[in-house]
Amino acid sequence: MKVKNVTIGIKSIEEVLGDAKSVMKKLESGEKVKKRKPGIYFDSLETMRKAITPERVKILQVIRGRHPKSIYELAKLISRNLKNVSDDVHYLAELGLLELEKAKTNGREKTTPMVKYDKILLEIAV
Repeated sequence: MKVKNVTIGIKSIEEVLGDAKSVMKKLESGEKVKKRKPGIYFDSLETMRKAITPERVKILQVIRGRHPKSIYELAKLISRNLKNVSDDVHYLAELGLLELEKAKTNGREKTTPMVKYDKILLEIAV
């Protein structure tokens, strides 16, 4: 099995804008731009800590290990309130840390959360 990784890092707004400016200059001059590994970046460690909480990491682990068929089933597996789990799942999907697949079963719409990677790599420049 091939291991897939997601990189989470800390970058200041200045760094992000500098990277974008560098790419635009290369494109303007006709240079090839190397593909960078995709990642999710926060502007500070504090912001990252608020986004990637222990409860949300547990959600990712349970989805990856147990493959719940719905957010309701996930909430039952981790013994948490459905609304809070649903909020966390949708937030993690917005960040790109999980995917949501919607399907209708017996006239009801079901949302299946999926984690399609094996590791989260944390990158902090010093």
